[in-house]
Amino acid sequence: MTKPDWWYDEFRHFAVDFDDPQQVAAYDARQGTKLAGERELVRRLGITAGQQVVEFGTGTGAFAQAAAEVGASVIAVDISPAMLAYAEKRAAEAGLSERTSFVREGFLSYKHNGAPADFIVTKYAFHHLPDFWKGIALNQFAAMLKPNGKFYLEDVVFSFSPDAVESSIEAWIDRVGSGQSFSRADFAGHVRDEYSTYGWILEGLIERAGFGVVERDYTAPTYANYLCMKKR
Repeated sequence: MTKPDWWYDEFRHFAVDFDDPQQVAAYDARQGTKLAGERELVRRLGITAGQQVVEFGTGTGAFAQAAAEVGASVIAVDISPAMLAYAEKRAAEAGLSERTSFVREGFLSYKHNGAPADFIVTKYAFHHLPDFWKGIALNQFAAMLKPNGKFYLEDVVFSFSPDAVESSIEAWIDRVGSGQSFSRADFAGHVRDEYSTYGWILEGLIERAGFGVVERDYTAPTYANYLCMKKR
């Protein structure tokens, strides 16, 4: 179905870093994603054999691999062809191609077919949507999950007060932008050009979409994760 002319175009917003395989490989090395950590998250979420998991913003495919390893069926969604190619190669090398499918779509454009999913997972990608569109995406997530299905979200989320914004952001950038992997410019660009939001806004959107927040962890004033369950 054709979308109206005011609909958000996710495909124009993905980062230039992700437009070719060499840059994706470099990003994977910079990000330092550890498969052991993804396996631990799969264990924590309770993902088991025979369940269906939809991951949005799969990136280089580490979480998708970990979920497929326990026997889950994984739909890995991303808007970057290079990211998907990298993730698909990773799954093939691990012997997990039969349990993993790859779809070039976004949070808003993905259409779920078949039985409702058991889990939806997104890590460090939801900030690409402005808050208005986060609300729409969350409603769509609820529609594609089975009753009591789970939604896990992990991202840059702000829990400091608005009157502390400058000191809080500067402290964060000084801490994370001084290493070898990412620069100050990377994180300044994130705050300026992307759509990370306050935790109280995000929790409100989650709850209005029909989810209950089962667990919340504000790991720092600039990071959070939420485990949510569909209530209806």
